Amino acid sequence: MPALEVSKLCKNFREIEAVKDISFAVERGEIVGLLGPNGAGKTTTINMILGVLEPSSGSVTIAGHDIWQERREALLQTNFAAVYAQLPSNLTVYQSLHIFGLLYDVKDIKKRITEVLAEYDLERFADTKNGVLSSGEQTRVTLAKAMLNKPSLLLLDEPTASLDPSTAQDVRDRIRAYAHDGYGGILWTSHNMQEVTESCDRVLFVSHGRILLEGDPKKLPAQHAKKDLEELFIAVAREPLSLEK
Repeated sequence: MPALEVSKLCKNFREIEAVKDISFAVERGEIVGLLGPNGAGKTTTINMILGVLEPSSGSVTIAGHDIWQERREALLQTNFAAVYAQLPSNLTVYQSLHIFGLLYDVKDIKKRITEVLAEYDLERFADTKNGVLSSGEQTRVTLAKAMLNKPSLLLLDEPTASLDPSTAQDVRDRIRAYAHDGYGGILWTSHNMQEVTESCDRVLFVSHGRILLEGDPKKLPAQHAKKDLEELFIAVAREPLSLEK
């Protein structure tokens, strides 16, 4: 059963078609990059996957649960991490993880919090309030929160932002290990094309609300006469019509 199935997803804001008939899947054990310039429809798509926005048409299924028909079951199989979704500044790291553990119905919650604190090198910050942590430390806390329930679907938006190169590499290794060990599938959005090339098994380029290109991030650029994924990204942003089949 795929971690995520998106079928014929559309979203209209009055006369504006923000998302146009998007369909794709993320298998368990797979990391898929959702890429595209600002305004392409990525955020709208993610918000529909998370159940924040209701689609105009189409469906989203997470680990076999329809996000609108079985909302609770679907969301318990999901988690999310983004630089703009920070944890409450007045709570300690441990308090934050405990509250989210309850929300996600995590079994043996104390044991699981101990595990993620160790995994993301946060043990010494357990009793520190989120608001006084550095941006890099807050990013690690957000990732620890995202792993609490061992989600079938993990959505990541710029997951290594604010991390130094060494810590970012370590976090990427942990994320890849999580997916490739078969725990769940990952949908990854980023503007760091080197990171995407290194981490993702497959990428989807979104342009003007629809999927324009799809393929292996290491092979796709050459298939369109581009030297690397960054050059292909620029072409999608500036000249999408030139890439259409």
